[in-house]
Amino acid sequence: MLLIQPTEEMSKQIRVELNENVATRDKDVEVIKEWLSKQPHLPEFDDDYRLMTFLRGSKFSLEKCKKKLDMYFTMRTAIPEFFTNRDITRPELRDITKIIQVPPLAGLTENGRRVIIMRGIDKDLPTPNVAEVMKLVLMIGDVRLKEELVGVAGDVYVLDASVATPAHFAKFTPAIVKKFLVCVQEAYPVKLKEVHVVNVSPLVDTIVNFVKPFIKEKIRNRIFMHSDLKTLYDYIPREILPTEYGGDAGPIQAIHETWVKKLEEYGPWFAEQESVKANEALRPGKPKTHDDLFGLDGSFRQLVID
Repeated sequence: MLLIQPTEEMSKQIRVELNENVATRDKDVEVIKEWLSKQPHLPEFDDDYRLMTFLRGSKFSLEKCKKKLDMYFTMRTAIPEFFTNRDITRPELRDITKIIQVPPLAGLTENGRRVIIMRGIDKDLPTPNVAEVMKLVLMIGDVRLKEELVGVAGDVYVLDASVATPAHFAKFTPAIVKKFLVCVQEAYPVKLKEVHVVNVSPLVDTIVNFVKPFIKEKIRNRIFMHSDLKTLYDYIPREILPTEYGGDAGPIQAIHETWVKKLEEYGPWFAEQESVKANEALRPGKPKTHDDLFGLDGSFRQLVID
């Protein structure tokens, strides 16, 4: 199964955590739909399930939900390198799926969180196009918005650093990392709850210190390093982890292939989504600029890649 949904008992706990009121949530969706219909710069968007996910990710704050939806569509215009040509059968993306694995796992943690593993296959392989890797991660995020019909309590990332090298790290410019993290934190509704780094090396400290300025303080305090997988099991149950991490969920390659197949099935949908984005020329007031969105200044501005 691609994604196991929360049990009813777990859903009750998640609803409390996300401030979800079964009696009023449908009315909240209607309020958001009405607001969307009055935004001249935003596309038509009549997907109640995805709107509910945005409300959950905003803890049912209507204002936060509006802001996140605006960012979701704005990012699609602002970062075409992430949101165009999203066809998993393209050679560039197909090659990445052979050397990078980023699958969400089927099971959930005890507190209803989804676990995503990110790992490379071989440290001796050349560094792939970083924007294409981030595109792949966000494609999976969009499929989850379509398929996780029952809310989850947040995301937990497991980053496997076993194949990380200075040559790989050098390709991750501040500009592209900032764009990706703005997308993940500001435009997608499922909240990042924890990051766990396994197979750590001295390089990992450098990478984490590089990324920290771009992430929210809450998340900075939830980055955990594991020199031994046993400490990972304090946060993530072994039964939902792949075999490679001492778990019972089978080989990660099989999980990865299931996701690649799912992305192939979504090919026509991804093609349709190319036009579902903000039109800055129609935004009330002034259009959002690159600097407005990514806050690039000082030495960082010099590293922006247009």
